[in-house]
Amino acid sequence: MADLPYRIVIGLEVHVQLLTQTKLFCGCSTQFGLPPNSATCPVCIGMPGVLPVMNRRAFDLALRAAMALNCRIAEFTKWDRKNYYYPDLPKNYQISQYDLPFSHDGWLEIRTPSGTKRIGILRAHLEEDAGKMMHDERGTGKDSLVDLNRAGTPLLEIVGHPDLSEPEEAKSYLEEMRLLLREIGVSDCEMQEGSLRCDANVNVHIPQSDGSTIKTPIVEVKNLNSFRAVERAMKYESQRQYEEALRDPNYRLETTAKATAGWDEHRGVTVVQRRKEEASDYRYFPEPDLVPIVVDRAWRERVQTEMGELPAAMRLRLVDRYGLSEYDAGVLTLQGRVVVGYFEEVAKICGDAKAACNWVTNTILATLNETKEEFSAFVARSGLTGERLGGLIAEQKAGGFNKQAAEAIYRHMIDAQVDAKTAIEKLGVKALDSEALVAIVRRAVAANPRAVADYKSGKTKAAQAIKGAVMRETKGAAKAEIVEQLIVEAIQKEG
Repeated sequence: MADLPYRIVIGLEVHVQLLTQTKLFCGCSTQFGLPPNSATCPVCIGMPGVLPVMNRRAFDLALRAAMALNCRIAEFTKWDRKNYYYPDLPKNYQISQYDLPFSHDGWLEIRTPSGTKRIGILRAHLEEDAGKMMHDERGTGKDSLVDLNRAGTPLLEIVGHPDLSEPEEAKSYLEEMRLLLREIGVSDCEMQEGSLRCDANVNVHIPQSDGSTIKTPIVEVKNLNSFRAVERAMKYESQRQYEEALRDPNYRLETTAKATAGWDEHRGVTVVQRRKEEASDYRYFPEPDLVPIVVDRAWRERVQTEMGELPAAMRLRLVDRYGLSEYDAGVLTLQGRVVVGYFEEVAKICGDAKAACNWVTNTILATLNETKEEFSAFVARSGLTGERLGGLIAEQKAGGFNKQAAEAIYRHMIDAQVDAKTAIEKLGVKALDSEALVAIVRRAVAANPRAVADYKSGKTKAAQAIKGAVMRETKGAAKAEIVEQLIVEAIQKEG
């Protein structure tokens, strides 16, 4: 969005449901898709006299995420009550963190067309989720339904600094965040299941001829359930604020209230819903039923060792060790550790990292798109291990057969669950030495005098007939570019 008459300022609040089997303060299941209100107990629905007990696994995962996001970890942290009324919050308060979050001042790097950009993270804190409301969208006046299964599930809120200046950067930030959290086992980050949700704070800065700047009030956009929705909503809302500021001179006033808006995906518009609350509206106070938490050095070191290699480090390693481009390394890393490990096995077998990358990121990913399978499930079903794919690439290099023949072999390997040598033998694809290929080309040239004459008269496309004859005789085993070169040489030798 270059050359706009204003600057967009975006800050994202990302809410991530942690991969625990039970809720944050009780033993109810966090499994997705259970019958409504079946995963509840007196603790998570706020019955009188009950006491919460912290889920240690949830705090471990939250700590892992914060450390991966380069946050500073507080040695002492406590819980707070955030008070507000809503039908899906049965206790009328949420156990969260206010002035002493367990982590703060981190960052996440994203890749942009102009290079790497570091996005600051104000804080990451742990809290319990609310339930889910299901409204009648037909406008018939029927009652809304409440499902409290999600109430009390462990939620990590990651509050970013307003360092994003393009809707495309917001999308990139979320994609990088999702990749990181999935790779370290913190969350499955499935937006369609609600385990990754995002609220976006956006406003625009409009420079004036006198050197001053109009800053529109911040609008928090909710109900963003896809990366594409975040990008579209930021583009729409920034333009809406700019146009409103031009129409209304009072928009310059600092007293203009911040607002909350919803995103209507069907109409592609934001809809302002209410005035945005301030911290004082929630009447925070320390949670009296939970003790503070002390995170010592040993705890931090244990969590650090559990994370493994992070995506950013993995990208650098793929570039340095295998000579891949930053783009190729990024595509591989985006697929996750399992795919990267598979690529490394293929590259080791065939000795050609670039070819291995191309086969994995192009051919295999295209197959997964066709079959709608996960990578691991595809490998298990087809038997196409890294060793077998590496063997196919090695056979292709040794035999000199073209892409079409290689893909036919690949398909047979998948269908019959065999290795490359077996597939090549079954399909009758034979390796061609240079002398044999030259002889085939010469015969094809001699058998097509009309095409030769046309080529010599300037009709270069006439060579395609000769090329077709060669490809038929070699059963597609010859590489097209080599055949074309040999045909030209053979015609020129005829004088």
